[in-house]
Amino acid sequence: MSSEVLWPFIPSPNPTSIAGAQGAYLHMSDGRKVLDAAGGAIVTNIGHGRKDVAAAMAAAAENCTYAVPPWLTPEREALLQELTEHWLPDHLPCVHLSSGGSESNEAAIKIATQFQAAMGRPEKQIVLARSLSYHGTTIQMAGVSGHQSRKRGLESLINEVPRIDTPYPLRCPLGPHHPDATEYYLKNLEDTIESIGAENIAALIAEPLNGSSAGAITPPEGYWPRAQEILRRHEILLIMDEVMTGFGRTGERFGSELYGLEPDLLVAGKGMAGGYAAISGTYGRKEIADVIGNAGFNIMFHTFGALPLSCAASTKVLQILREEDMLSRVKTMGSQLFDALNEKLGQHPNVAEIRGEGLLLGIELVKDRETLEKFDEDERVTERVVGKAMEEGVFFYPGGTGVARDIICIGAPFIIGEAEVDLMVNALDKALAQL
Repeated sequence: MSSEVLWPFIPSPNPTSIAGAQGAYLHMSDGRKVLDAAGGAIVTNIGHGRKDVAAAMAAAAENCTYAVPPWLTPEREALLQELTEHWLPDHLPCVHLSSGGSESNEAAIKIATQFQAAMGRPEKQIVLARSLSYHGTTIQMAGVSGHQSRKRGLESLINEVPRIDTPYPLRCPLGPHHPDATEYYLKNLEDTIESIGAENIAALIAEPLNGSSAGAITPPEGYWPRAQEILRRHEILLIMDEVMTGFGRTGERFGSELYGLEPDLLVAGKGMAGGYAAISGTYGRKEIADVIGNAGFNIMFHTFGALPLSCAASTKVLQILREEDMLSRVKTMGSQLFDALNEKLGQHPNVAEIRGEGLLLGIELVKDRETLEKFDEDERVTERVVGKAMEEGVFFYPGGTGVARDIICIGAPFIIGEAEVDLMVNALDKALAQL
């Protein structure tokens, strides 16, 4: 019997070990202090080590360790009140809680399909997705995601879904930031619907702006409102995946609010509890729930959905975000960081673009910024830059899908200040110097 335990499943030749974390910083086991500019996996928002969140979790664990998800507990009631009074758009009052983004996105797809069936349209069962995207790591959600590098070796299990082009202004086929980019991508949506048949499509799942899959790509102006009009005309539901963009990351409550959208279903996790507990939500229109319920269908839960301890953590984190006006801080610090990055690195020969909203920013690196030629994949540019930045005391999030690559993502805690902005910019400048 082996006495050696290997972690993770495929051990890293150079494992990273932390002893703890506080505020916006990670304390490494070797004694170094590293700025968590990635927010872990773009999760940490209020910072590490808040005692008031830990106290709320301890009280919940003592009061009610577990109850089946459909039952109400004081912890669940408090979270529902916080969500409905302060966070959720008025048109999305129905809440389904899961343990993470993969589960919540899958729940949204199931709900959309059940809704279409309950409306007497069972043939509307295809889910559209986008070419560059990430929606989860289950077998089903891997097939929905446009993230090739996370499907390697699983191709025989995965059922791919039809895709539209992700609006990508920098690399629009008409030319970088072409004035007709919006029309191009809307036509792609219309043509895809026509080729499949609107009568066969249940929903489109998409991020309002890309998360780490392609580094905070923001759509061209006017794209989203007109795209939603097209979907509504064809009775196709819009599922907004805001696992990464939800709960203040962009400076708004939800990224969809940047574009005036009213999605039929919205999924948000990560920042919902700021990394203190595993929780994510699927939020929907009442008419969708009514139609499904009247048809006698059920929305099945996962065992640990709405765990009381997780609900208590989420409630406290959301209260802190609200009471300490952290969304305003996201706008302020995000703008400062964006400007500082552009001032220092905007003309760097290997920086194609710095983009994003609030504290979700992406830096796309290229071999030639004039032609947008990419580095060869075997040059491992992202790995090298992230590694060098770690040596300089900052952890950035490596983005990309394999097709989109050499993306450096920033998803820093909302509590950063000017010192952290300077630290990030200088670390990235030194990391890029090696290219």
